[in-house]
Amino acid sequence: MADVFTPAKRSAVMAGIRSRNNRSTELALMWAMRAAGVRGWRRHVAIRLLQPAQYRDGPRRPRTVRPDFVFRESRVVVFVDGCFWHGCPKHCTKPATNAAWWREKLHANAERDRETTRLLTRAGWRVLRLWEHALSANAKACAGRIARLLSATAGSSAGVASAESRRRKRRDSST
Repeated sequence: MADVFTPAKRSAVMAGIRSRNNRSTELALMWAMRAAGVRGWRRHVAIRLLQPAQYRDGPRRPRTVRPDFVFRESRVVVFVDGCFWHGCPKHCTKPATNAAWWREKLHANAERDRETTRLLTRAGWRVLRLWEHALSANAKACAGRIARLLSATAGSSAGVASAESRRRKRRDSST
C-alpha cells in the first residue's frame, strides 16, 4: 500500500513524534509514581559507561545513556519502551512499505537496548524495562513494580555502602 502522505508531509508527521515527555508513556509513569509515593528519581540523567573491549573498534570510549528515570541512590534505572520502536513481541506492527529497512532498524533498536542493559548491569545498576502497553493497561501496577524494586535494593545498597566504607578505612589505616 502506498503512503497516503507526500514525503514532506510524512517527514513532518515523523518529526512530531516525541521521544521525551510522551503523555502515554513517560508522563503517565511519572504521574503514577507520584501517586504511589515513589520519590527520588530524576529524568533523562546522562550515565557514562565504558564499553568492554569486545564492543569497541578503537580506544576505550565512554558511551552515554539517558534512561527515562534514574534513581541514583538505589542505582536503579527505568526505561519505558514503546511497542513499535523497541519491537514488542505482542504489539509491534511491521511496516509493509520498505520492510527490509524497517526490519533492520527495529532489530538494531532491540540490540542496542540489550547492549545498554548489559552495560548498565555490569556497572552495578539494576535495570527495569517497561513496555508501553503494560503502562497503558495499568500504570499503577508499573509504579508498584518500581517501588518493590527500590525497596529490594534499599537493603542491598546499604551493604554496598558499608563495604565501601570498610575499604576506605583499610586504605586510610595502611598509609
